[in-house]
Amino acid sequence: MFSAREDVEPREVLPGVRLRTLVHGDLTMLCEFEIAQGAVIPVHDHPNEQTGYLVSGRLEFTIEGKTSIAEPGTAWNLDAGQPHGARGLEDCVVVEVFSPVRADYLP
Repeated sequence: MFSAREDVEPREVLPGVRLRTLVHGDLTMLCEFEIAQGAVIPVHDHPNEQTGYLVSGRLEFTIEGKTSIAEPGTAWNLDAGQPHGARGLEDCVVVEVFSPVRADYLP
């Protein structure tokens, strides 16, 4: 299956956080997030493994209570159930893969 980014309409999932579900299969999904400067993703966890890459901007990550700053080119992997949250220090573009597929992120 192919998908073009410009054909996927973004939707706001949190204030200042827009999601594009670019493509998904039975086991994985590829998403792009636009995170505005100052937007907050509260600490949460989910049953999905999450692998991500910061394309642009700066992002403050909190993972299991430990805070780090992600710069463009930073990649991460979070285990299923691992508590995490983030805050946009600048406008950001993030690409992430979830496995299994997140039903709440399906188009």
